[in-house]
Amino acid sequence: MTLEQLRIFVAVADTLSMTRASERLHLTQPAVSAAIAALEQRHATHLFDRVGRRLELTEAGRLFMPEARAVLARADDACRVLEDLDGLTRGEIRIAASQTVATYWLPRRMARFAAQAPNVQLRLLVGNSAQSAARVLSGEADIAFVEAEVSEDLLSARVVGTDRIGLYAAADHPLVGRHFLRADLEAARWVMREPGSGTRNHATAGLAGSGVDVDRLQILLELPSNGAALEAIEDGELVTAVSELAAAARVGMKLIAPLQWPLPSRNFTMLLHRARRPSRAVTAFVAGLERGAS
Repeated sequence: MTLEQLRIFVAVADTLSMTRASERLHLTQPAVSAAIAALEQRHATHLFDRVGRRLELTEAGRLFMPEARAVLARADDACRVLEDLDGLTRGEIRIAASQTVATYWLPRRMARFAAQAPNVQLRLLVGNSAQSAARVLSGEADIAFVEAEVSEDLLSARVVGTDRIGLYAAADHPLVGRHFLRADLEAARWVMREPGSGTRNHATAGLAGSGVDVDRLQILLELPSNGAALEAIEDGELVTAVSELAAAARVGMKLIAPLQWPLPSRNFTMLLHRARRPSRAVTAFVAGLERGAS
């Protein structure tokens, strides 16, 4: 069993697709299939069931998954120890970030660090807040930046920025430009971010805090990005709740308009694993954030 076989197994288990795993790893599909077959033959067990055109983890595969991740995490730790001996002349930082942070807050900071340490590779993994925290816990990411509050003893959390969620609708929506009651929001039709999204969690908490019965909201669509939610409201009757950072360009072009219902500000939070020693590159990246804090 090799580290390459373990990486291929984890990629296939994550995607449940030989094709998507090969794209993630920049390998040919036959090479991915051969690595899985070799693992299964060497240990005389099936790791995946082929159900029609789909893959499913077998019980053996599910038991093997956390062990494979742990071995890969230890191998990455060993590589980072050697990379640290070279200072910042080499290395990699695997950054997990939720949608809003990854799109509107983080790129400028990544670019600033890349200019200062051009030989350190920055790899960005985008998901929602829950997925990003899970990536740090599993060792898939070195650091995460999220919008939602994360309660996990193994993760240290530090506030690194702030943001505000606003309510938005098409420019000609009947709620735009006037004062209204919480009953109007409960009667409106909504598009929301997907469950697990920090944007959605903060929006619903803020609405509930202002007296809106969030269980009565008519959520017609759940979409996986701020851009998709904003696109959905431009020409219709839907209302959404997204970051002011995400909505600013469309508001400026008068494609959408904010509703007069303020919600509390929220924090952008950095997550690190308490039990793992950060590499010199990660330490330098964090120090750069603190020097350029906004």
